[in-house]
Amino acid sequence: MKILRRLIYREASLAVAYVTVAFLALFFFFDMIDELRWVSREPGGYQLSHALLTVVLRLPNYLYELLPITVLIGTIYVMASLAQTSEFTIMRTSGMGPGRALRTLLVLGCAFVALTFAMGDYVAPMADRAGQMLKARYLGQLTTGATGGWLKERTDDGHSLAVNVRALGPDGQMIGVRIFDFDEQGRLSAQIQAASALVAEDGNGWVLTDAQQRRFVLHGADQAHVEQANAARMPWPTGITAEMVSAALLKPERMPTIELFQYTRHLQANGQSAQKYEIEFWRKVFYPLSCLVMVVLALPFAYLHFRSGGLAAYVFGGVMAGISFFLLNIVFGYAGTLQNWSPWLTAAAPGLIYTAASLAAFGWLVLRR
Repeated sequence: MKILRRLIYREASLAVAYVTVAFLALFFFFDMIDELRWVSREPGGYQLSHALLTVVLRLPNYLYELLPITVLIGTIYVMASLAQTSEFTIMRTSGMGPGRALRTLLVLGCAFVALTFAMGDYVAPMADRAGQMLKARYLGQLTTGATGGWLKERTDDGHSLAVNVRALGPDGQMIGVRIFDFDEQGRLSAQIQAASALVAEDGNGWVLTDAQQRRFVLHGADQAHVEQANAARMPWPTGITAEMVSAALLKPERMPTIELFQYTRHLQANGQSAQKYEIEFWRKVFYPLSCLVMVVLALPFAYLHFRSGGLAAYVFGGVMAGISFFLLNIVFGYAGTLQNWSPWLTAAAPGLIYTAASLAAFGWLVLRR
């Protein structure tokens, strides 16, 4: 039985690797064509080598997104090929029953789950951040629009802070920082503007550069004056991390799971809407498990009986199933945000639907055949 398992593992791994490389090559080609428009002929500008490195650094994120689909296509191809050549029939007569076949593929799926999790939580975020910083170094700043990103924080004395960061600079500094301090009655008590900011070396607070502080001091009910202070470098205590700023300026799906969870807790603690980020958090939790769903979905193809031809049609069906699963994830994500559905159920629903469908097909084929 070990020989049969090794055969399935080897063939499935090679097929998945082949499909994955083909998809990554396709994405690399299109991204490289698009990136060429930014290449400069001037010395010291954005060169072809920079564009090539930027596109290469995007590949881990593509790999993370594509793995469930390529696992499905590769596994369907292997199981359908084994059925076409009657090898799977021989495996069944050798003692590989439905339960053992399912366990064999689930073990293979667990390996792909671990790979998907590692890519999505460690490799892809680091590579994507490095690529963005490389591009920003030669082409400018990273921002989401004219107003940048907004964050909120509450202090121990009951004050509420609204923090605006216009963009991220090439070296990771925050550019165009504005801080609005509101007291317990919701009145503006202080305002700070800084050209840039960096997280302190010890991780506690920020260090503002070229900061201008205006503090509004009340005298009685209808009198006030403004105290103004300027500083080349001003320490500012805050619990807002660089990852939270990146999440406000960039896409949340590019964040590691732990950082996304911390950012969600930060939004909830400060009374901000966290529905979108909660859904994305649970999606990152359940998405690697999609590989298990895909190998279960591919198993019924081994119980189909055909002698010749038809293999391409089944692989095409696998491609359509993988694309439909990906689209269903997107649809449920938008619908869950608009309808305020339970975040974990919104993220888990596509996987549960496909798992139920694949187990139903598997059970029907086993009982019928």
